[in-house]
Amino acid sequence: MRGIIGYGTYVPYYRLDRAKITEAMGSGGGRGHRAVANHDEDTTTMGVEAARNALKAATKTPASIWFATANPAYLDKTNATAIQAALDLPQETWAVDAGGAARSAEAAILGARGSSGVSLAVISDLRTGNPTSADESGGGDAAAALLFGDDEDSPVIAHALGIAAATGEFLDRYRLPGETSSKIWEERFGEQAYLALAEDAIERATKEANIGLEDVDKFVIAGLHARAVRGLSRIAGDKLVDDLTARIGNPGAAQLPLLVAAALDTAAPGETILCVHLADGAYASVLRTTDAIASYSPYESVETQIESGNDSLSYNAYLTWRGFLDREPPRRPDPDRPGAPPAFRSEDWKYAFVGSRDRTSGAIHLPPMRVSMDGGAVDDMERIRMADVPATIATFTVDHLAFSLSPPTVAVVIDYDGGGRFQAEMTDVDPDTVKIGDRVQMTFRRLFTAQGIHNYFWKARPLID
Repeated sequence: MRGIIGYGTYVPYYRLDRAKITEAMGSGGGRGHRAVANHDEDTTTMGVEAARNALKAATKTPASIWFATANPAYLDKTNATAIQAALDLPQETWAVDAGGAARSAEAAILGARGSSGVSLAVISDLRTGNPTSADESGGGDAAAALLFGDDEDSPVIAHALGIAAATGEFLDRYRLPGETSSKIWEERFGEQAYLALAEDAIERATKEANIGLEDVDKFVIAGLHARAVRGLSRIAGDKLVDDLTARIGNPGAAQLPLLVAAALDTAAPGETILCVHLADGAYASVLRTTDAIASYSPYESVETQIESGNDSLSYNAYLTWRGFLDREPPRRPDPDRPGAPPAFRSEDWKYAFVGSRDRTSGAIHLPPMRVSMDGGAVDDMERIRMADVPATIATFTVDHLAFSLSPPTVAVVIDYDGGGRFQAEMTDVDPDTVKIGDRVQMTFRRLFTAQGIHNYFWKARPLID
């Protein structure tokens, strides 16, 4: 029996209070908050974090990665390869993108589910819109990862009883290549189209599963067309899983797997979950949890990640991070473009954060070295991945002049549990609160972008207990 054997999610640290939009612009905004990716995050880095959380409980290495987003960091280049490298997966791991629209999430999920061996579906989205628009206030940033396999790989915690899809060609939302915001057709037209397609997909999925709507324990309904989602939600009653839009916004392609994860966080064995996605048609899946769900514990629940957010982000900072506000940069030269050959040669270090450990003395070197600092042994090292090892701040400095979209930067010297010292940049932290002795963990981020090249590497962020 093939199904979901694990999952992980990632909700960024920062929140934007929608009231700040109204306060600054006189319109837009509303109540609640939206999740905001930091200036050093994109859909690839968020996908890495969700995948890391999914794999922390995994016992086998994925054979394939299916990555989907409507807002890719690169075009004409596969983004899933950076995720594969950051996860330190072997070269034979197959990594592929599905992008361009929110419906790409379904391609990643069905592709991973239908693959052989352990497969990982990673869906990430960063939603934005013109200032004061509904997309700006109602959007959100997040990522989710679903791990598929069978009982020989790991206990299956949920499997599909029935799946159906209905496709319609109609204008709902659209964005030309190079544009930063979507255009949306009149909502009443889209509602009519979506509801008919959803009814068809739900009817066929439940028929395949041999259940009726009265047998469903939880309803997950996702989609960017808010009016259609509200209309369809009437069938769910009090069984509807909160769509989280009031607390973190709608993360587009990532909303469906994020809500599935939220439903699984609180699911009991034998529960039936009907999942519906409205995006250029309708997709319906009937999931049934197994007895294994009772003993499964996600690395971080969706609720935990939402609760640990920080809502102090200013609207001006949000506009700057999204490129709508061009502010005066620090009086330092812009960073140089990263070179492709050195990045290729140091892939283990740059993407997977792999150091070297002296086989004789046990001394850990970051970055990796050929000659040991303890004993002087030459070429007697073993690789050691440090991305998941927590550390403690030994000393730090706050730099107000370094190039950054969000100055000042915090540079820390950290000592890893079990050995190893490294100087890193810190992120997702208030510079005024940093102190020696603070505990940190590593996170995959974008140092900067120069001449169209994203310089990915690892930073430190406060350790979440």
